[in-house]
Amino acid sequence: MEVRVVCADITKFEADAIIVNLFEGVARPGGATGAVDGELGGAISQLIEAGEIRGKLGEVTIIHSLGRLPAARVAVAGLGKQEQFDQDKIRVAMAEACRALRRLKARHLASIVHGAGAGGLEPATCVQALVEGSILGLYRFAKHGAKEHDEAEVEVLTVVTRDEAQVPPLQQGAFRGKVLAEATNLARDLINQPANYMTPTHLAQVAQRLAEQHGLECQVLEREQMEGLGMGGLLGVAQGSRQPPKLIVLRYRGNPSSSEDLGLVGKGITFDSGGISIKPSERMAEMKADMSGGAAVIAALGALAQLKPRLNITALVPAAENLPGGSALKPGDVVTAMNGKTIEIVTTDAEGRLILCDALSYAKKLGLSPIIDLATLTGAIHVALGDLYSGLFSNDPGLRDKLLQAGEREGERHWPMPLPQEYKEQLKSEVADIKNVGNRWGGAIIGALFLAEFVGDTPWAHLDIGGTAYMEKEHNYLVKGATGVGVRTLIDLALALAEERS
Repeated sequence: MEVRVVCADITKFEADAIIVNLFEGVARPGGATGAVDGELGGAISQLIEAGEIRGKLGEVTIIHSLGRLPAARVAVAGLGKQEQFDQDKIRVAMAEACRALRRLKARHLASIVHGAGAGGLEPATCVQALVEGSILGLYRFAKHGAKEHDEAEVEVLTVVTRDEAQVPPLQQGAFRGKVLAEATNLARDLINQPANYMTPTHLAQVAQRLAEQHGLECQVLEREQMEGLGMGGLLGVAQGSRQPPKLIVLRYRGNPSSSEDLGLVGKGITFDSGGISIKPSERMAEMKADMSGGAAVIAALGALAQLKPRLNITALVPAAENLPGGSALKPGDVVTAMNGKTIEIVTTDAEGRLILCDALSYAKKLGLSPIIDLATLTGAIHVALGDLYSGLFSNDPGLRDKLLQAGEREGERHWPMPLPQEYKEQLKSEVADIKNVGNRWGGAIIGALFLAEFVGDTPWAHLDIGGTAYMEKEHNYLVKGATGVGVRTLIDLALALAEERS
């Protein structure tokens, strides 16, 4: 979708539809919405009085202009209560409005700048959120013979402002929003692909194409190189599949004069059957999404290459399939990780931590700091936090807080979780240095404590996206299926770190 910013009068702007807004409880609209109301002969005010427009968040009312405006339709998008307003409300409002207008076959949409000045938000921040919500909300995965949609695709979104001096900063906000949303949708595409289309090899090819497109460095380590590095965890998980494992390394060099690199690590299990400890068949098809962390860090690197922060970033994606083949890893086996720790395999369905422990060890060997990993690591985090909050574990309070703030700005909710050392007792093994699972209690914490064994004192954070990576039904700008969670948080964090270090 093309995104434009222009200086114009929204009441005179030609488009298939225009989008204005209303806060909950407002009886008579002002500003641009009031101007449109005046051109419509007070239609918006009359509908407010009749109780048909209430301004509730996500509410969309379509009004036909009947020739009173150049645009055939006006969408009044509810922003909710003004005292609760933030940029995420803009994302929600735009997602709902754009989908409603798409159903009416509108191809060119124009929108005012929603909420500028409300909640202390800068206009450029509002436009960034506006563009993000539109692109994220309009996403759909329609490949592999999916039925034709009866709706037209929105081709152009124009942001209209009356202040000519605001056009350059609004364009910057729109560009940033477009880059972040398209990166999120790229991650969604990768995750939604069936596992026979998105194997470790295919995922590596995507990373290579992205590197060529945006000037990133890309290296793909093959099985022989992993053997040389002693990556027994990653190789052990992969040995039940005919698909060869890959360790994808992407590098962005935004500050060549610095020796510091931010490290991003993403779990890349392109299909997880559970291995010999096989999962129930119900909903196993969704296990194509077990590479959501890997998809997120790949997409984030592509976006950061376009936004060009003054920061060095290295992303690592260990990729493999977890299948119960004749040579598959078995419960009771012992493998040796890259850092020399031996691991007793209690269940082969706790495979994500086995591939991540080698990737984290490699990140530490490369001197990356801080290190952030994303993984659909546990079902336990889904039980604990549901599908709207990711679990955030960290050995560094400062890094934890920065991730929380980045997620807050981008509408991705993270909940800080503890790392109690007493729980490490569950990981003690009688035959190896460590077990890959503990008992049934505190499973998300145990998984994080396992990973912590491989980062030492390096500042590190772990985002368990086991509940947030995949949605069973549409929720605002999160459509059904893959959410692309983590992409925008990582991008925002990297931009903030670059600004902090400049």
